[in-house]
Amino acid sequence: MITLTKVPNSLRGDLTKWCQEIQTGVYVGNVSAKIRDGLWDRIMRDIGNGQATMAYNTNNELGYTFKTTRSDRDVIDYDGIPLMMHLVVPNKAVKHGFSDAAKLHKAKVMSHKRLEVTDKLEKVLSESVVSLDIETTGLDVTKDQIIAIGAAKKNSCFYSLIKSNTIVPKKISDLTGLTSTILSDEGVDLRVALVQLKKFIGSLPIVGYNVHFDEAFLERGYKDIQEPCLSNKIVDLMPVIKKTNKFLDNYRLKTVLEDYKISNRHPHRADSDAKATLELAIQLIKKQNLNI
Repeated sequence: MITLTKVPNSLRGDLTKWCQEIQTGVYVGNVSAKIRDGLWDRIMRDIGNGQATMAYNTNNELGYTFKTTRSDRDVIDYDGIPLMMHLVVPNKAVKHGFSDAAKLHKAKVMSHKRLEVTDKLEKVLSESVVSLDIETTGLDVTKDQIIAIGAAKKNSCFYSLIKSNTIVPKKISDLTGLTSTILSDEGVDLRVALVQLKKFIGSLPIVGYNVHFDEAFLERGYKDIQEPCLSNKIVDLMPVIKKTNKFLDNYRLKTVLEDYKISNRHPHRADSDAKATLELAIQLIKKQNLNI
C-alpha cells in the first residue's frame, strides 16, 4: 500500500499503471519485491515537494514493514518490530522553480527519465515470468498422456519429449510431428521431465495460452509420480486477449499471434509455442494490459 500527499499529478498517473487507487492518494497493488523497489525509486525521483509512505509484507513478527519520505517521521527498528517515530523538525521553505523555459526543460528531462524507468520495469517483468506449453495424445486428462513439455524464459528454454506407453494417434502425429517411434527413441520418463521442469520454473509466475488445459495434465502427471504439484502463480493469457481484442475472428493461438505479429516457426511444438506465448506476454506487459 502507498499513500501520497501533495505530489505531482504525473506521479499519481504513473502509479495507476501498477496499483489501484482506492481513495485519493491511497494505492494498493500486488507486485514482486523488484517491482515494489522500482516503484519506490520512481516515487523518490518524482515526488517533488510531496510526501509518500509505503507499507508492504515482510518476514517479521508483524508480517509487514514500511518506509516514508516524511521529514517529521522516521522508521526505526525496535527488536525486529518497525515503529514510526515522530520527529520535531523546523518548517522548511517550499522550493520554487524559475523561468517557464527552465520548467519546460525540467519537464522534458523528467519525461525521459519516466520512460527509462518504465522500460526497466518492463524488462524486470519480462525476465520474471516463464511461459508453458504441453502436447498430449488427446484432450481427456483422465486417459490421454503428455508427450511433450516446453517452457521459456527471456533467455532460455526447456523442451522435453516424454516416452508414452500408448500409440500416438495419427491426427496428433500430423499436428505435432511426433510419433510413437520418435518418443520411444528420444523421449524420457515422465518423472524425469516433470522434475526438470519444476527446477527450470523455480518460483517464477507462469503464463500460458488456455493454460488451464496444460495445468490439468501437469497436475495429474505430478500426482502419478507422487510429487507435489506446481504451486506457482499461473496466469492464462486467453481471457486477457478476449478483453483487450474484442474483434478478432477467433481466439486460437495462431490467430492471436498473427494479430500481434509474433512469429511461431513450429506451431504445436511445445517449445516453439512456449517461446511465442512468452513474446505475447511481454507485448501485453508493454501495452500495460497484463500485470504479473
